[in-house]
Amino acid sequence: MFVGICEATFRAEWVSSLKEKRMVVKSLVEKTRHKFNASVAEVDRQEHKMLVVGFACVSNEKSHAERMLQHILDFMEKSTEAELISAEYEVY
Repeated sequence: MFVGICEATFRAEWVSSLKEKRMVVKSLVEKTRHKFNASVAEVDRQEHKMLVVGFACVSNEKSHAERMLQHILDFMEKSTEAELISAEYEVY
């Protein structure tokens, strides 16, 4: 069994309040959970303009877990107006 984890950092310069940020994060998390059936959550940085989202997947092949992480990351980048700043992932 292989577990893939990823932490993606996004910047949303246009967000002016925590309420707007929560709306962006909630939308991104729900869309991703629904499409990929993955574990997704905001994991860090409770600041206005920065979003840090973590997600995980499980697979029986390491290469499949890596592909799943990349597909999820690509989807997230396309599904939000926030700019992807960095992403770090590992497969165990």
